[in-house]
Amino acid sequence: MIAPTRRISGPDPTFAVVALTDLSRHGAAWDGLFARAIDPHPHYSRHVLEAHRGAGLVSDDLRIVTVRSGDRLDAVLPFRLTYDLCGLGRPVARPFLSPFVTATLPLVADGPELSATLASLVAGLRAASGGRPWRWPLLATGTHLGRALSAALNAAGWALGEVDAFRRPVLDRRATLAAFEADHPNRARLKDLRRRRRRLSEGGALTLETATAGEPLRAAVAAFLALEQAGWKGAAGSALACRTSHAAFARALFSDAGGPVGARADLLMRDGRPLAISLALVAGGTACLLKTTYDEAERAGAPGLVLEAEIVRALHETGFAERLDSATLAGSALESLYPDRETVAEIIAAPEGVRGLVSVERRVRLARFEHAARAQAKRRLAESALAQRLMGRG
Repeated sequence: MIAPTRRISGPDPTFAVVALTDLSRHGAAWDGLFARAIDPHPHYSRHVLEAHRGAGLVSDDLRIVTVRSGDRLDAVLPFRLTYDLCGLGRPVARPFLSPFVTATLPLVADGPELSATLASLVAGLRAASGGRPWRWPLLATGTHLGRALSAALNAAGWALGEVDAFRRPVLDRRATLAAFEADHPNRARLKDLRRRRRRLSEGGALTLETATAGEPLRAAVAAFLALEQAGWKGAAGSALACRTSHAAFARALFSDAGGPVGARADLLMRDGRPLAISLALVAGGTACLLKTTYDEAERAGAPGLVLEAEIVRALHETGFAERLDSATLAGSALESLYPDRETVAEIIAAPEGVRGLVSVERRVRLARFEHAARAQAKRRLAESALAQRLMGRG
């Protein structure tokens, strides 16, 4: 344990800052929290954090703010202290992030004690950061929990400022596939995907295969790693298989480990050969589609998007989830297929007493400047890479 437990007023919730190894000893309580969580996402579940640890992507002493009511675990938020521009040379706290984390809401138990749990959690956030601000990306601000968390921070005197926001594509299952298609705002996109599917089927019979456990799931993950490495990500060194730790993480993450988080692999096959593969985690009624790859030789047929449309069909025909979460950033190709949206923001939150030192407004401006500088650097790198390819052709 890294910090002592402190008692907060209310129905006996207490917070503590513990290490990952400490919390892992209470796996059943952690899984139980996930099963009771409001607006749950898989990233802070035991399964996902243990997969990070097993692959060497986090250390045993990763710190986690927890809230308990007696023996019951009611909230979990892993975090790190880090340095960035908005901290002006001093550390700020961030929820745990990795290249594979796409949401950062804490896991919080639903129920009549929600307000008391959040009040205790907010006190824990201040203690965890040593009274420093939090820089909080990938926060779903429009959900029930997102709004309740903001209200709890405001009630405790915190100042909040929004750095950026985007609307992530999600899809809430309709009664039937026909109802989904009838109400779709982009009929042209659906028509285009049907056309592309016909084009792909000219080379052989297309089928959708799904694996959720055992050897079929392991084989699907192996096929994903091979297909991704064969494309541009493999050439760039960013494919999962290019790093031993990332490949190990993928195998552990998308496995039939049991508990409240399950794995799912969907494969668009043509005569037994994969054209596109999607790997997802399914929990709390939501399928979080974290990774997709496709055969780049078939790019003209858009096999990745055709696969996504087949997953939408399977969602309505089999009901394997109530929602599809694209797990994407702004500008995703799924914006034309998924008609629903979830607001995802980056905020800066400063406890009372910190605001007078450096205003939240100034920290927000610095964070936006940092975003702009990184975007410009990324554009220049892309332009340089394109120029080098063109010179090579010449």
